[in-house]
Amino acid sequence: MNIILASASPRRKEILENVNVKFTVVASNIDEVILDNEPPKELVMRLAFEKCMDVARKNEDALVIGADTIVVMDDQILGKPKNEEDAYNMIELLSNKKHQVITGISLINLSLDKKVIDYVVSEVTFKDLSKETIRDYINTKESLDKAGAYGIQGYGSLLVESISGDYFNIVGLPISRISDLLKEHFNVNLFYGG
Repeated sequence: MNIILASASPRRKEILENVNVKFTVVASNIDEVILDNEPPKELVMRLAFEKCMDVARKNEDALVIGADTIVVMDDQILGKPKNEEDAYNMIELLSNKKHQVITGISLINLSLDKKVIDYVVSEVTFKDLSKETIRDYINTKESLDKAGAYGIQGYGSLLVESISGDYFNIVGLPISRISDLLKEHFNVNLFYGG
């Protein structure tokens, strides 16, 4: 069965490559709209499903994997920053506090009429960051394309005091949970390359 990753994220692609899955990348073309009063877990599951369905409709025989990741602080969703000032404000908000990283995941194979939706939550605690440290991080330009304005796999790791939960979820693809779902619902074993 062909596997397709419905994401242009180089981080998600790398996570799948690290477990030797044979797959292709087909980015979805959905508008990532946040609905009013939509709970964070519902949001990421809906967006992951919409991305996955967008690609699955054009590839009915394939097993399509979709994901969407957000950062949540006190029920406030922190998406990708609009600019450096927005990124600075997000990092300042996260400084010396614990926040959640939630990834919605969706697995779809239309020819088998199977659709699986789930989510994974991890917690991240940031160090007490000085204004200089925040500016230094923003100057790396790493924050601009990432939910919550940081990437834990890069310079963002220097901001983190501790994590609880799945590290790969924080990067953007909770591969351990995906592996369980693939085995349970699609009889796909990632130990054998998918």
